[in-house]
Amino acid sequence: MPDFSDRAELTRDAKFAARTRLLAHRRRLGDAERAAAARQVQAGLVALVRRLRPRRVTAYVPVATEPGGPDLPAVLHAALPEGAELLLPVLRADLDLDWAPWTGPDDLAAAGRGMREPTAPSLGRAAVTTADLVVLPALAVDRRGVRLGRGGGSYDRALARVPTTTLTVVPLHDGELVHTLPVEPHDRPVHAVVTPADGLRTLDDALPR
Repeated sequence: MPDFSDRAELTRDAKFAARTRLLAHRRRLGDAERAAAARQVQAGLVALVRRLRPRRVTAYVPVATEPGGPDLPAVLHAALPEGAELLLPVLRADLDLDWAPWTGPDDLAAAGRGMREPTAPSLGRAAVTTADLVVLPALAVDRRGVRLGRGGGSYDRALARVPTTTLTVVPLHDGELVHTLPVEPHDRPVHAVVTPADGLRTLDDALPR
């Protein structure tokens, strides 16, 4: 009989090693390279938003070496149709995610884990279920749509609430769409990625049916 606890530990170790490697790669990127990548990622997401014309989008404020740049919410909001809404995550004490409307760059406050959060009243954890498009962070995604986050589990919980038919997209740096990643039973696949070199790329095995 297989030892499932040993298998789970091996998977967690593999995820830790992958995170360490990917974070080190991001730290090696120069400021100019990150800025250029941010512009290209933003262009890919803006094109998607203008094509889909969603009424509600969830996204986040990239920090440090995350692709997309700190002005990503402003860029996405400007691309939305009139009357549409952009929601950003609010980290709860239990590391789950609440959501609040983005009302401008001056209405963001520093929060835990380096995040910047909107100061508008929160709408509840279930607000993500009403989004037409979910843009979320990751360190890497594989060709099956398996996403590797930072290990806190916040987005795993949020994704578990998102209907499987809702388009989920991850901005990445070049080289972060990989062949395969370690996966655990709770991992939910994402449907597409946006990279500087290739723009939007849908992952056929993970597309909503």
